[in-house]
Amino acid sequence: MSTPLIAVTMGDAAGIGPEVIVRAIPRVAEFSRPVVIGDAARLAEAAAICGVPLTPHVVTDPEQARFAPGTVDVIDLGLIPEGLPFGELSPAAGEAAYQYVRVASELAMAGKAQAICTAPLNKEALHAAGHRYPGHTELLAELTGVPEVSMMLATDTVRVIHVTTHIGLIDAIERIDDGLVERTVRRGHDTLVAAGVERPRIAVCGINPHAGENGLFGRGEEEEKIVPALERLRAEGVDARGPLPADTVFFRAGRGDFDLVVAMYHDQGHGPVKILGLEAGVNITVGLPVIRTSVDHGTAFDIAGTGKADAGSMVEAMRQAARLARRI
Repeated sequence: MSTPLIAVTMGDAAGIGPEVIVRAIPRVAEFSRPVVIGDAARLAEAAAICGVPLTPHVVTDPEQARFAPGTVDVIDLGLIPEGLPFGELSPAAGEAAYQYVRVASELAMAGKAQAICTAPLNKEALHAAGHRYPGHTELLAELTGVPEVSMMLATDTVRVIHVTTHIGLIDAIERIDDGLVERTVRRGHDTLVAAGVERPRIAVCGINPHAGENGLFGRGEEEEKIVPALERLRAEGVDARGPLPADTVFFRAGRGDFDLVVAMYHDQGHGPVKILGLEAGVNITVGLPVIRTSVDHGTAFDIAGTGKADAGSMVEAMRQAARLARRI
């Protein structure tokens, strides 16, 4: 079969992951073959809540999947207690979310899945289960044996890659150096080239307001931490421009001036993307030996179990995973 097989992790069972998955499955058959790593009973419960006529088909290996209309193929790890409340922090759900990612990683590394697509997990629940990772990105890096990866957010109009992500702002500024900036830009450049963008135009944000305004703001971070990296990249033919003021660069990217924006820290990149709508963004982990995409929203405990969750981001995440997998 030509469509890629995607290992879809169920995320935190107390969140909206099961709901967005059952809503998405009927919409992705044209371009993917999804196998969920999760809990069959929870998916059945979510389907009933959402009014989606979808029945779990339990398999132990992706080769057993049928991809039949009206069914969702699932590797059932059986880790969710019966009656687990929606919308409440649960160490059991945190442990299960970790195990879903572990199994999906093993399948992808073994070549049994061409990509991984993750529903949201809850970091506090993950930590309560004893797994001290800031999020999916860092967890997947360790599971696949990669020392450093980057987070890229992609929408129809803007792509953003982050130099730092899940750390405090002061820590982020301390961690940024010219080597990390260079590696991040290079990962973004190579990913876009692999996706068919022949010569990506890359805008690199500054750290301070107005990118430091020639030393007026900050303590020379742009000159010390960013400029040397860009000089080396440009010498190799990479079209990396900056440092540029972050307050205007996303507008310019949205109108088509750039193929990629490099954000220095989490909120610098996430804020502009999420203004476009949580259903618009897809999270892509760049630098892994496997393809991984994700929804760009959290577990939404406030609406979990109500059937209100929108599956748009999950559909787009699976579409991006399939698109990238076909290019490998």
